[in-house]
Amino acid sequence: MDLTSKQRAYLKSLSGNIDPIFQIGKSSLTPAITSAVDDALEKRELIKISVLKNCFDDPRELAAIVAERTHSNVVQVIGKRFILYRPSKKAPKIELPPAKP
Repeated sequence: MDLTSKQRAYLKSLSGNIDPIFQIGKSSLTPAITSAVDDALEKRELIKISVLKNCFDDPRELAAIVAERTHSNVVQVIGKRFILYRPSKKAPKIELPPAKP
């Protein structure tokens, strides 16, 4: 599922007041972090992740890898933080603006 610019802008506005719930450090991306992010996306749908200074990987690359592994969308990457979105399979909470046909 690709997000339109309008949907992405809506998700950015929602993410302004949430804090990062995961930190990626020097051990980079582990299977445990990927699994935890997957669980968090199912519960919250929209999460923010920060990349610590001691992690030498590019935050944009990490965001793309995590999104691919969790089947989510990268909403935004700002500095050392990125935002991911995936609608919940069981009980979706966030209703996106409709995409134009």
